[in-house]
Parts: sequence; structure tokens; C-alpha cells
Amino acid sequence: MELNERIASVRKAAGLTQEQVVAQMQVNGCTLSRSAYSQIERGTYSIRISELMTLRRIFGVEYADFFSDLP
Repeated sequence: MELNERIASVRKAAGLTQEQVVAQMQVNGCTLSRSAYSQIERGTYSIRISELMTLRRIFGVEYADFFSDLP
């Protein structure tokens, strides 16, 4: 499993849509578009540390949750 797949899995486990995540990210100061977020989950966008930090807060998880099961 890759990081992008883990992010999608954690989002789905949180019961959020991509649109809801992007809206919450924007409220938290990340100016990420829906298209860019979709690219993160597809693995075609290099996520920034600040974006990963914001996702961790939105999803209410630990950083380790993003990296479990990675090679």
C-alpha cells in the first residue's frame, strides 16, 4: 500500500468525502483545490508536510496511521 492509498483509506474510515476534506482544509488555511486533493489520493501530487499535518487534524489520527502498511 502506498501513502496515497493510506490517505484515501483514512478519509473513508473517517466517513468524509473528498469535498468535505477540502472544505475543512481550506478552513484550516490550506488552499488546496478539490482537483489537487484528488491527485493526492491518486498518487500524482506530491503532498506537502503542512497538508499532511492538516489531514491528520481533520481525520483525528496519528501520523503513524498514514504510514502503517507502507513498504
